[in-house]
Amino acid sequence: MRTLTYYIAVTLDGFIAGPDGADPTGPGGFWPVTESDVAYLAANYPETLPGPARQALSVTADGDHFDTVLEGRRSYQLGLDAGLADAYPHLRHVVFSRTLTESADVELVGTDPVAYVRELKRQPGKGIWLIGGAQLAAALRPEIDRLIIKRAPIAIGSGIPLFAGPFAVDTYRPVHTDVLDSGVVVTTYERPTGTGDAGGG
Repeated sequence: MRTLTYYIAVTLDGFIAGPDGADPTGPGGFWPVTESDVAYLAANYPETLPGPARQALSVTADGDHFDTVLEGRRSYQLGLDAGLADAYPHLRHVVFSRTLTESADVELVGTDPVAYVRELKRQPGKGIWLIGGAQLAAALRPEIDRLIIKRAPIAIGSGIPLFAGPFAVDTYRPVHTDVLDSGVVVTTYERPTGTGDAGGG
């Protein structure tokens, strides 16, 4: 069965964006993206690079991890604001929204995300990447098999948390860590088999 991975960048104090929800790596953002960060992504997770970045870097690799990306309405809006109706044209791009009803660029889903993801996991394919946002991540917590956390050496005090939802306890175990020249620490966590509704991947 396919697995769902929440692959996301966070601050030291657990925020994925500032209080305004803007892209922390965008213009005026608080998280500068370095050459070592981009090189790491291109070598290890090329499918997670947006289309324009792949083109600029001449990245053509499909990647070994994901063929589908999921995001919520607010996360998708960040791409729209940057002029990208589909930031990941090389992936199946699914946006969960009850307000958007038409798109020629991405697949829109207005139904229960948990039910949708459970069905998606039963379909053939590579892994599924949850890019955000925090509310969608909270809704999908029972289905998240793996976390890949890119932790920046930055603390901001307040902002959008990793999960924006009710209190709940999920246990993951660290299985791999990379430390980049920029100070970013990338750690992969897996849900132990037999815990939670989703089980292991």
